[in-house]
Amino acid sequence: MRYLPTPEQTMRLTPEELRAHFLVAGLFAPGEARFEMIDLDRVTLGGVVPLDRPIPLVAPEEFAAKSFTERRELGILGIGGAGTVQVDGTVHQLGKRDMLYVGRGAHEIIFASANAADPARFYLVSYPSHAQHATVRIGAADAEATELGSQERANRRRLARYIHQGGARSAQLVMGVTTLQEGSVWNTMPPHTHVRRTEIYLYFDLPADGVVFHLLGTPDATQHVVVRDGEVALSPSWSIHSGCGTTSYSFCWAMGGENQEFADMQGFDMSLLR
Repeated sequence: MRYLPTPEQTMRLTPEELRAHFLVAGLFAPGEARFEMIDLDRVTLGGVVPLDRPIPLVAPEEFAAKSFTERRELGILGIGGAGTVQVDGTVHQLGKRDMLYVGRGAHEIIFASANAADPARFYLVSYPSHAQHATVRIGAADAEATELGSQERANRRRLARYIHQGGARSAQLVMGVTTLQEGSVWNTMPPHTHVRRTEIYLYFDLPADGVVFHLLGTPDATQHVVVRDGEVALSPSWSIHSGCGTTSYSFCWAMGGENQEFADMQGFDMSLLR
């Protein structure tokens, strides 16, 4: 279990210590399933990259559960080649940017790639669940999308909501994908916090030489970590979350906590940033 520091502790961290606490790297290893458990509303992150053999989802020992979703819900996003997710015998096809919500109580989940030469990369976000909801596939074209920003501010982007109150229902998980248009590099400006929930960013579709400077910390004492393709930035409820890249990119945002109201956030005027 990874435990995050307080705002006061965070202000004193070195760049390497910031990375150790707020950055999750190495989730996507060919032929493996990897997990990271974090004390942000007890979220568990995962990366599954099947090659020529399917990979079953096994509950970590820390869950003390017979199956991964015995007492949890799960969001799965495809960010690589085509693949399948089998849930209790039902096979769901997932291409890039397709998502699958798996409700509490599923017994068997198996991941596979359609082509080992172009393997699927499945990104997993799981929270404890107090209610059972149906397992639902949400295709990239089916997500509720909104166009935001402008070219003048270098933040033209498409925000797509998959798991939310008006889409696939869940106990507490809210999940979607934001894609920046060519020539745009900023996301989520002006910045904000979520007092009643935490947020997690997976950055993807970055070239090998591309990075995002992900901002965190309190508005009057901002800090940053450098994030590369397939890495995750963690954002507790007291921290802002925003970023600026060396090129356009995409990120999957996921939230869990007390509420699911998308607009429930605390915005900050740009003049307050330090």
